[in-house]
Amino acid sequence: MNSVAADVLRLLGVRGETLAVAESLTGGLVAAEITAAPGASKVFRGSVTAYATELKHEVLGVDAHLLAAHGAVNPQVAAQMAAGVRKALGADWGVATTGVAGPEPQDGQPVGTVFVAVDGPFGADSDCPVGGKVAALRLNGDRAEIRMESVRSVLALLLKEVAGEQTGNERAQDTEQNGGT
Repeated sequence: MNSVAADVLRLLGVRGETLAVAESLTGGLVAAEITAAPGASKVFRGSVTAYATELKHEVLGVDAHLLAAHGAVNPQVAAQMAAGVRKALGADWGVATTGVAGPEPQDGQPVGTVFVAVDGPFGADSDCPVGGKVAALRLNGDRAEIRMESVRSVLALLLKEVAGEQTGNERAQDTEQNGGT
């Protein structure tokens, strides 16, 4: 899995952009995966593990009415977490994870319900709505498997969005820097 984190860091490094992470159910695993990759310090600003619902509002700026009405396991909450950590930590890109790893349902959502989000400097031609990109996941497995698949999924979504935002000139620079033709 570390190759995805390394690919993200490489692309962001070429662009001179930074990354911040907001986590709930993953409890720091996304940040750990990113910082395990060489060169992370050039791109990674930091992370907020807002496990308690009220911290999502107090620290990340998630709308309190949204949390009260729908709970923390919600696509809009994930989007607001990603935008909030991006703003709070002064990063170009923000990612977030929220969901139910189990063993019990939460906020009326079954175990395996996960939302991952990316917020970034999307261009005018991007197909991302205002507020970033959110993916809804329905994962199977035990608590550890759900958490690790959430990490993989948010990093894959980030890689897709960062690569999609890269211009042809930046791709050429990236290829040259990495020994390609």
